[in-house]
Amino acid sequence: MSTTTAPTTGAGLGASGAADPADGADGAPRRGAGVARPRLSMPVRQRLITLLFLGPAVAYMALFFGYPLVKNIIMGFQDYTISTFFTGEAPWVGWGNYVAVITGPLFGTALMNTIIFTIGSIAGQFLLGLGLALFFRRRFPLSGVLRSLLLLPWLIPLIVASAVWKWLLDTETGALNRLLMSTGVVDSGIPWLSSTELALFTVIVVNIWIGIPFNAVILHGGLQGIPEELYEAASIDGASRWHAFRHITWPMLRPVVSVVLVLGVVYTLKVLDVILGLTGGGPANATQILSTQAYQLSFTTFDFGQGAAVSNMLIVLALLFAVIYLRLNRRAVDE
Repeated sequence: MSTTTAPTTGAGLGASGAADPADGADGAPRRGAGVARPRLSMPVRQRLITLLFLGPAVAYMALFFGYPLVKNIIMGFQDYTISTFFTGEAPWVGWGNYVAVITGPLFGTALMNTIIFTIGSIAGQFLLGLGLALFFRRRFPLSGVLRSLLLLPWLIPLIVASAVWKWLLDTETGALNRLLMSTGVVDSGIPWLSSTELALFTVIVVNIWIGIPFNAVILHGGLQGIPEELYEAASIDGASRWHAFRHITWPMLRPVVSVVLVLGVVYTLKVLDVILGLTGGGPANATQILSTQAYQLSFTTFDFGQGAAVSNMLIVLALLFAVIYLRLNRRAVDE
């Protein structure tokens, strides 16, 4: 009697006798077959995408802002001169550069001029900018054109603006003095830039002219965010324009004012090209400020260590003012 055996399923065949796609050509299972690939969760994917977008910006900031800042801070504690570029040696002097700068004959004058220049520029820019912002808040023909023209001082390169103002204010051939003499206001040219008594005032006026557009544009944008309904309600209650400004405009505009003043101080403390283009720090150091002193120490006498020390002082002054003003403003808002 013959026995019949049931056919067995061969290697590489499924239950239906077809080849299993998970098996190789020789019937052996493929490596990794049946193993699902790991998939990133949505939060992880979003973080990776965020890092991909932020990576170039962070790298740029670290390379072109972070590294120079750290290098400048370190250089302020070194005897870094022009010979360092040849020898590669910059001895560590600690606070020696700061002591030499502070005890020098020019530091007191430069510091006082910096304070006067900063306060005068910020006060003039802010008050005139606020006045123009309030003026352009009203709608009238050609208001958009006039606002565009207002931006011209801000768009012109500062060295170009300085050259134009230097020509306008020249004692002998300046257009302003010629106009004043032709109208009989003065008999001789006024030494706007060559007088130790007028030079700093003149530089402040030019810097105010340059900074007005920034203040006006930012403050005008803040005014646009104040609801008109508040003024209508105040008008119905019989409030005057001064009371509306005091109790509505100023409180609502205070956050914008904080930004404008802090940025204005930081910008004014580092002003360099305007003074270099107009007076170069003269006459007799009458317009010498800390930024021009740092420039002259670094690129005239080539004492990069002391120049870096003065620059670091400017950074500390800017940060100190920003912290003090923001805290005072926050306290006023809380009250």
